[in-house]
Amino acid sequence: MVSRTTSRASRRLSTSRSTIRGTVSEGVGSGCSNGWAYTLPRLVPAAVSVAGSSAAALPSRTVNDPATTTTTTNEANVAKTSRRARAKTDEYSAEHISVLEGLEAVRRRPGMYIGSTDARGLHHLLWEVVDNAVDEHLAGHAEHITVRLLADGGCEVTDDGRGIPVDRHEKEGRPAVEVALTKLHAGGKFDRQAYAVSGGLHGVGVSVVNALSSRTEVEVVRDGYRHAIAFERGPVAEPLSRRGEARGTATTVRFWPDPEIFETNEFDHATVAQRLRETALLNPGLELLLADDRTGRSETFRFRAGLADFVAELLHGRDPIDEPIVIHREGEVGGHPMAVDVALTWSEGFHDERVRSYVNVVRTVDGGTHEEGFRTALTRTLKKFGRDSNALTKKDPDLTGDDVREGLVAVISLKMPDPQFEGQTKGRLGSSIARGYVESVVSEALDDWLAKHRSAGRRIVKRCAMAARARKAAKAARELTRRKGLLDTQSAGLPGKLADCTSRDPAETELYIVEGDSAGGSSKLARDRHTQAILPLRGKVLNVEKAQLRRVLENSEIQALIKAIGTGIEPDFDYDALRYDKVVLMADADVDGGHITTLLLTFFYRLMPALIGKGHLYLAQPPLYQLRRGTKVAYAMSDEERDRLVRTEFKGQGKVETQRFKGLGEMDPEQLWATTMDPARRTLLRVTVEHGMEADELFTMLMGDQAEPRRDWIERNARFAQLD
Repeated sequence: MVSRTTSRASRRLSTSRSTIRGTVSEGVGSGCSNGWAYTLPRLVPAAVSVAGSSAAALPSRTVNDPATTTTTTNEANVAKTSRRARAKTDEYSAEHISVLEGLEAVRRRPGMYIGSTDARGLHHLLWEVVDNAVDEHLAGHAEHITVRLLADGGCEVTDDGRGIPVDRHEKEGRPAVEVALTKLHAGGKFDRQAYAVSGGLHGVGVSVVNALSSRTEVEVVRDGYRHAIAFERGPVAEPLSRRGEARGTATTVRFWPDPEIFETNEFDHATVAQRLRETALLNPGLELLLADDRTGRSETFRFRAGLADFVAELLHGRDPIDEPIVIHREGEVGGHPMAVDVALTWSEGFHDERVRSYVNVVRTVDGGTHEEGFRTALTRTLKKFGRDSNALTKKDPDLTGDDVREGLVAVISLKMPDPQFEGQTKGRLGSSIARGYVESVVSEALDDWLAKHRSAGRRIVKRCAMAARARKAAKAARELTRRKGLLDTQSAGLPGKLADCTSRDPAETELYIVEGDSAGGSSKLARDRHTQAILPLRGKVLNVEKAQLRRVLENSEIQALIKAIGTGIEPDFDYDALRYDKVVLMADADVDGGHITTLLLTFFYRLMPALIGKGHLYLAQPPLYQLRRGTKVAYAMSDEERDRLVRTEFKGQGKVETQRFKGLGEMDPEQLWATTMDPARRTLLRVTVEHGMEADELFTMLMGDQAEPRRDWIERNARFAQLD
């Protein structure tokens, strides 16, 4: 009998936010109940289903930064909130609740309203309630928001705004708070007298939260009383009632996501903290408190300098060429109030751009018309300044948008009424007026700034020209390498060290990338020759985060990787030329193995990101220990797993023989096949990028030139690492 678990504590480091996650894609034959999510460079538990057993939800081991989040920096030109540009109306009653339609379809098709029913959709419920509270701040009525993660899996959001109206709705004949919670498209977001600017999910928000929760409770303080109402899966369970006298105004929404709807019901502290931190950065002066009853931890987020602070955070691990340029403008377009805040700078060295955009404090992860206007204004203005100031010479290449945005770090926050989004979950802004407004504001403001800061402007343009020259040099290097056959997937020969499989059907083939000849020898003997290829690499591969492209392409191990996979690298990546369905990184289960894996992940993330994005990159999970008593054999991934198996699986059976595998080379082919390569029994982690910006920041911090941020990160997380 062979049993195996996938809980892995060795070579685990923990970061403060999820970046690259893996899911168990192939189950162990028996005895496996734990799943893991891979977060570079850590392993954290996730609830999954594994062949042969039902998966259990494990307590989270995600470790976050210490609670040091309050910032009080004051700067000139602080990015102001645009409440002056919005109708600030104290009246907020039942007549301001407009009703468009009911909730009938929400529970049947939740993905239409929140995008998915996985962890992302779960957190979307919380974002909607938080966004409603932030709307009260934008309307000038709330300064404090508290988010509480309850010990029983629920969540509670309280704001000190006006309180949801509790008086009778004239059309519906019911309390307005009941209408807002039970009718889709019912709320003050559809009444401009109540809200000029709103970040709510097309107005469906809190009613969708109610529909997709097993229970929702709302407490409202207004008109001198505390009012309460409760719902269960949509309908009213406890009618509105007064619970005594109370001062002030406030709204508390408490909800428990429905386990019949969601794949997981566990809110992630790091994910929530990051969202609240961003919200505070976008709203100078707004205080957000996160209290986690599950751990007793609390954090307070409040920032004074707004987007300037935000840009400083996005620069994490990089040196800026100058202080951030801060832009704030308010105005009207067609009688509609508009406001835009922008902060931007450039980093030293060659880095991808980091641009985050928001509309009414809601992240637009796919950009949109406001980003398009910003990019157009930036490119046109800097090119014109470069020519007029003679910062660009005749020898300099013509600047492209990519050259101008090389190393750019920027935050764009647009506030406008009735934004039109593409997709129910607000991934991309589609409002056409946003492009022209942002383009006009940024062009004018940047022109003014460059006129007053000509020396700094020339440094920026010189940096853009350097990026243009580097772009041309990289193109020349790729052409030279292609002529040598490395990037030409049609003519390039396969590397001599590759032990290829016999199948030529990419849908069934796998490439195992292993460390050294010893592991390569064992894996070659263990593999299924028909579908599994083996590529051994010597030592640690080049850190592509620090190296120039020419040096990267001259490295023999990198050349072998590119040739074996067959696709070439960005920007000439040819997905159709991919030779294997799965590319599996198989390294020793120790610190050195973890480092090699991190270097390889950096290579794939920087040069073959589509391989990750399309789900072809995996991590093998070899065990640390073999336990044997007679004919009974089990494998353990950690010291804790070994001890647990001895206490449970081998209890009362006498002495257990324990073998520790110091490397893959110590396994005989039968062991390697049984534990790591047999599709029927192995566990693979698929590597995916959930948050591209966070992934980019983490790779830069861990693998880049700046030692101080890396040292700080290690000091915060070293106690969670296991040393061999």
